[in-house]
Amino acid sequence: MPLLELQNLKKYFATQKAVDDISLSIEPGSIFGLLGPNGAGKTTLIRMITGIFYPDEGQIIFDGKKFDPVNDIGRIGYMPEERGLYKKMKIGEQTLYLAQLKGLTRSDATKKIKEWFIRFEMESWWNKKVEDLSKGMQQKLQFVTTVLHEPKLIILDEPFSGLDPVNSNLIKEEIYKLAQSGTTVIFSTHRMEQVEEICSQIVLVNKGQKILDGTVKEVKQNFKENLFSVGVDQLPGSLNGNSPFEVVGNKEQAFVVRIKAGSKPNDVLQYLLQQGSDIHSFNEILPSLNDIFIKLVEGTPTARQFQQVNN
Repeated sequence: MPLLELQNLKKYFATQKAVDDISLSIEPGSIFGLLGPNGAGKTTLIRMITGIFYPDEGQIIFDGKKFDPVNDIGRIGYMPEERGLYKKMKIGEQTLYLAQLKGLTRSDATKKIKEWFIRFEMESWWNKKVEDLSKGMQQKLQFVTTVLHEPKLIILDEPFSGLDPVNSNLIKEEIYKLAQSGTTVIFSTHRMEQVEEICSQIVLVNKGQKILDGTVKEVKQNFKENLFSVGVDQLPGSLNGNSPFEVVGNKEQAFVVRIKAGSKPNDVLQYLLQQGSDIHSFNEILPSLNDIFIKLVEGTPTARQFQQVNN
């Protein structure tokens, strides 16, 4: 059973569409990528999932029941892109306060905070103020306050912003551990390479609508263009009209070829062997998520004008 289901969600601001009939489901323990250009509707979706906004139409099913913001919000952890820490407050006191707001007792909260601070090498930060921390250090603190109460669903909006490679890997490993323990993670970012590395499933929204979803593997397979990298010392001097491929470029000391309609990869190999070519490698080239993203949203304004609702 999915942990989270969005069923035909719609959200209007005045007479304008921000989210237009979006449905999706997210399985327990998955790392789910929520993608889209600026103004696509991602933030509005997240705010409905966290109970900040109510849908105008459709419903949210959380853990098998209709989402109840009052009772369910304690089982969600949300780390927004715009950080929400109190800059003048001491870090230890603030983390303890936020943990108690999420339902932890003072003693349980103190124990868990100390465990996370040791894990993230933050023990000496307890009496520092947030304003004294770098952006990356604030990011680590924000992550801890998001996951401290062990929510079933965690929403991370640009979680690696401001982090150096070492701390990025630290956060990444914790995300993997959370998913392995059964926690569901929604991961929103503009960094497609991070999505490709971390996420098992993605959805792409644009202009308030869902334009694709599926596993990363399925999406890349659906957008492949019959391109292969062929490592040979030299291609045949001339390719006759019966050759099963055309050369479209070079890549990393190999030729990039596109297989013609009606031909198969084995036809390419057989043709090259018949021509006396010495083949060192032969690999399919799948599009990156970044390539797919650009292809689908190219030309979309970074801040769209909302579509008018027809009354």
